[in-house]
Amino acid sequence: MPDAEDVRRIALSLPDTTEKIAWSMPTFRVAGKMFATLPEDETSIAVRCPKEERDELVLAEPDKFWIADHEAQFAWVRAWLSALDDEDELRDILADSWRQAAPSSLLEAHPELGPATAE
Repeated sequence: MPDAEDVRRIALSLPDTTEKIAWSMPTFRVAGKMFATLPEDETSIAVRCPKEERDELVLAEPDKFWIADHEAQFAWVRAWLSALDDEDELRDILADSWRQAAPSSLLEAHPELGPATAE
């Protein structure tokens, strides 16, 4: 089961990523743009996710994904770390969120991370 240190290690391994405390929690940013946070005493993650995909995720796996009330109008979803299958799933989630926040120059420089998804 992935934990907060896995989130930190994987997020910081993505190009041009930094960690910054905001709202009393760790946040991860690519080129200054936030793509992940560690809320709820670091037992979950919040990541960027297009609203259509987010709604499908929550319906398909409600024990894993949910939408925080204060984030409902934004393209973000939350996931319980304890519900994730493994580090590979965590890496996929973080990389997908990173791609949504990364500038096109970084996406072009790192095609191995896959194409950006629309917000």
